[in-house]
Amino acid sequence: MSEHIIELQDVTKYFDDNLVIDHVSFYVKKGEFITFLGPSGCGKTTTLRMIAGFDLPTSGKILLNGKDISLLPPNKRPVNTVFQRYALFPHLNVFDNIAFGLRMKKVVNTYRNQKGEEYSRTEKLSKAEISAKVKKALALVDLEGFEKRAISTLSGGQQQRVAIARAIVNEPEILLLDEPLGALDLKMRKEMQIELKEIHRRLGITFIYVTHDQEEALTMSDTIVVMADGVVQQIGTPTDIYNEPANTFVADFIGESNIFNGTVVGARKVKFCGKTFDCVDDFELNEPVDVVVRPEDIVMCEPEKGALKGTVISVVFKGIHYEITALVGKYELVIQSTESRNVGDLIGMNVGANEIHLMKRKYTSNVFDGVITKRNTVEFADGEFECDVTQLYPGSHVDEEDYLVTASGEKIDLTGVEVSVEIGLNDVSISDDETAGGTTGHIISIIYKGDHYRLIVRTDGEEEEDFVFATDDLWNENDYVSVVIPKDKIKLTLKQTEDKKR
Repeated sequence: MSEHIIELQDVTKYFDDNLVIDHVSFYVKKGEFITFLGPSGCGKTTTLRMIAGFDLPTSGKILLNGKDISLLPPNKRPVNTVFQRYALFPHLNVFDNIAFGLRMKKVVNTYRNQKGEEYSRTEKLSKAEISAKVKKALALVDLEGFEKRAISTLSGGQQQRVAIARAIVNEPEILLLDEPLGALDLKMRKEMQIELKEIHRRLGITFIYVTHDQEEALTMSDTIVVMADGVVQQIGTPTDIYNEPANTFVADFIGESNIFNGTVVGARKVKFCGKTFDCVDDFELNEPVDVVVRPEDIVMCEPEKGALKGTVISVVFKGIHYEITALVGKYELVIQSTESRNVGDLIGMNVGANEIHLMKRKYTSNVFDGVITKRNTVEFADGEFECDVTQLYPGSHVDEEDYLVTASGEKIDLTGVEVSVEIGLNDVSISDDETAGGTTGHIISIIYKGDHYRLIVRTDGEEEEDFVFATDDLWNENDYVSVVIPKDKIKLTLKQTEDKKR
């Protein structure tokens, strides 16, 4: 039998026309503590609900011990779920809350008659069996002696443990936990992280956990599945996820990172922040890359001994370390160190080759499918923008009737002509004036890259296209903005020309 207790195979989920889970595949090992980690709306809870059976996949398969359970109802699956809202019955005491499911449960018992013949009977659990199971569950969550307590007299942490006891008392193969610590204060949450890990060790069953808290995931998990926009970004151990992030989203979301634009300038050499460094990642010469350096991996030294030299502009004590921000030319670097410095100090900084992580730059320009309108504008990304259509035919011009006239004198009506549209990352800007640009949308991502912010705006039309661009201005995620692109920054190419090239 496979060691994979749960496996998702190319699972996709739509709610109406809204794509929530996009071709997700991964497996969960028996006895593993696996965490789905990501921001709100990334699809982690929907994935959990599909494993539980509360939602069904639009396509793809969910396997349990190698068998397809994609359409199996929740009550037929060997799983129990603990939610953020514990949903305890306020009119029942602790014992009765935990025993509730057991009293509904029926088991098949086998007996032998006087002739020695076996026969089976479906029966409810006896009071003694229920009592023994409840006491065992209470012991696992350190609530012995709480049987007669009213739910209203319990703290948040105690109520959370009752909810876990109610889930594990049915002896499921898999325990699903959907942000169960979200309602607790910080101190209680940290205590419960340790207790949950210990409960998992004692039970030895599979835990599948959902959270948006990076520290929670790193503290408790054997394996982390990082999700964004319904797509799995990276799967690995907490150490792998932290030390070897697969992309800038993971690097920015898990812990703190310095992220810069860089260029490969030689064999295992990369240039960023105006200096060349040795590294261990091998990329093509002159390839643009994203460079990630964790703040704790930057070592301060005397100015003349540093590969980088900068001025301290901020010092914040964080309890176990100082967070120091230094300005190196136009670039800001964040350093975490047990040593402090003073604002205004000139310092040197070094980074070892093993501490510099390179990754292929995901975004180099914005490319869309577009259509020329009768006004010689271009429609794309749920909007309409002014453009220069003469670039489609070298030497052409637009006459007074809005026809394009080629260099040979041929008149062309471009209405409905399909084009490819390309815009550079530095050629897009946004405005809080909804009428200022050609389309509108919400900011869904902000990553600081040392000397600028990389923003992603997702349009709010049917297509939900993404604009990626660089800006010096600080905005907030979810801000509603209009997208502004100068006419001369929109590069057009004929689609049919591209098809002929193929």
